Amino acid sequence: MHPMLTTAIKAARRAGSIITRGARDLDRLTVTAKGPKDFVSEVDRAAEAAIVQTLHASYPDHAILAEEGTAKGANASAEHIWIIDPLDGTTNFLHGFPQYCVSIALQHKQHIVQAVIYDPVRNDLFTATRGRGAFLNDHRMRVSRRQHLKDCLVGTGFPFRAGADIDSYVNMMRAMMTETAGLRRPGAAALDLAYVAAGYYDGFWEVGLNPWDVAAGSLLIIEAGGLVGGLDGEGGYLYSGELIAANPRIFAQMVKVLAPYHSALKAPHLLKTSA
Repeated sequence: MHPMLTTAIKAARRAGSIITRGARDLDRLTVTAKGPKDFVSEVDRAAEAAIVQTLHASYPDHAILAEEGTAKGANASAEHIWIIDPLDGTTNFLHGFPQYCVSIALQHKQHIVQAVIYDPVRNDLFTATRGRGAFLNDHRMRVSRRQHLKDCLVGTGFPFRAGADIDSYVNMMRAMMTETAGLRRPGAAALDLAYVAAGYYDGFWEVGLNPWDVAAGSLLIIEAGGLVGGLDGEGGYLYSGELIAANPRIFAQMVKVLAPYHSALKAPHLLKTSA
């Protein structure tokens, strides 16, 4: 296993321990609102601090891009950037709904090269190194083999920020409900992407994502044999805020259904969806 991946796993497990402790004392947590329907807890901040501390102990020259802003601006010119969501699914976590995760990715130049998504509820560890495959608890993962969208289970996330183009999203959702076997919206985008890599979902789409929602999961999917792109099927998804992920056959079918709505979206990168 690559030493950088080993360090990322150590960081993710440390964060998972903090999150699990916090889950036992939900009524005592300090919670603040970043904006309407967008919350951050002391657990998010403590988990992020533990991750950054662990990574910087081994790689002090690396840059950090983290949801809560820890070590922002440090090593700004570094070629290695750790992209971190310490607790994806904060709203779920705060309600005791057991669907949330830690997401850590390493970007080198323009490529994501290491990825860890850790689900502390199920103790599931999803990992990938670029060019070496994707794994769930040390077992090789592959995307699903379904060939027809009508047979597929597809995940998504709802836009909730003020100014979100809900009408366009509802139109997309209506189209996908008609074309698939079922839609799911568990509420932690990074874990949803891990589920595409594991073959639990056949596909996933969302608008309004941030890089830390997408970075680790995108590498898991690619290394598990899937495709990731924008709503138009093209690249640039890491910073564009919009994403389709699926096995190659289903990816093409999802692009066909969703591409007509691409131009209707208003500034999708401003519309954070997954809490």
